[in-house]
Amino acid sequence: MNSKNDNMHSTEEKLKAFERLLEVMDELREKCPWDREQTLESLRNLTIEETYELADAIMDNDLEEIRKELGDLMLHIVFYSKIGSEKRAFDIADVLNGVCDKLVFRHPHVFGEQKVKDSTEVLENWEDLKLKEGNRSVLAGVPISLPALIKSHRIQDKVRAVGFDWDNREQVWDKVYEEINEVKHELIHGQKKERMEDEIGDLLFSVVNAARLYDIEPETALERTNRKFISRFKYLEKVAGERGHSLREMSLDEMEAIWQEAKSI
Repeated sequence: MNSKNDNMHSTEEKLKAFERLLEVMDELREKCPWDREQTLESLRNLTIEETYELADAIMDNDLEEIRKELGDLMLHIVFYSKIGSEKRAFDIADVLNGVCDKLVFRHPHVFGEQKVKDSTEVLENWEDLKLKEGNRSVLAGVPISLPALIKSHRIQDKVRAVGFDWDNREQVWDKVYEEINEVKHELIHGQKKERMEDEIGDLLFSVVNAARLYDIEPETALERTNRKFISRFKYLEKVAGERGHSLREMSLDEMEAIWQEAKSI
């Protein structure tokens, strides 16, 4: 591999590397007992795990780790394609040509004569073209198994592309405050857990909507807060231990004092 100060690889080198991966996959499928046993179904959970490992590397802004995790995902794509070819259903060429055809079709402003003024119009055209491809709903492409926070953001993003959105983003705050009041009322006076869950869900959905309107990725924002909390709580545990205290024995005021120390670091 070239050093970081060298130019990136040529197209020929990239194609050669991809060809090498295909050849390695062929060898593994033929000669490795574990690789021979794998199926589309058995790889699924492993692929999900690899995707989350890539997501972690991106959050850490670790470019070397991102490179490694992308390699793992690329291996999975080639692996699925190899199994597909064995079933005579599709191979890697079908996969690559399929996505190229889709990209060309959905970007007439690049590969055709259509004109667009900004990225918003690109997204609007994208959804219109997907409907022409046979999707019966603009929400048809939202995976069922997406984590709920990401799914709500994708849902809102997609319906925005067909004009289902606030006239201006400040309007969303009335909805957020409305949902807060409904949650508060239900939690204090409600009797049914299902109703409480409904109201909490509505509140979370409205907060995700607000984040979207202000160009904030809610999943990323929440994960940053998760990591910040973990770091501060570990500091609290560490300092308490150094002072010979157990958290269970400490008062909330004592823990809060250490917590404020952690926030100042």
